[in-house]
Amino acid sequence: MMLLPCPWCGPRSATEFRFCGEAGEAGARPDPATATPEQWRRYLYLHANPRGWSTESWYHGSGCRRYFTAERHTLTNEVRSTTAAGGAP
Repeated sequence: MMLLPCPWCGPRSATEFRFCGEAGEAGARPDPATATPEQWRRYLYLHANPRGWSTESWYHGSGCRRYFTAERHTLTNEVRSTTAAGGAP
């Protein structure tokens, strides 16, 4: 079982959270009025998915219902740090 430390609730089972993607990796969302199918495909499906440390966005849906950022090792699931979304303490 993977434990994820929520900044407000403390360590909880990862089943309480929703993964929201790599923080800042996907780039800006394309404009729906002008984006080509290729731009949408790239935005929705092509992500770096690195092996190693990754900064990710998470949502604690079964707890405090807040978004936060976690720095997690994608191979070992070790979490180095978690902060409120936007960097607030």
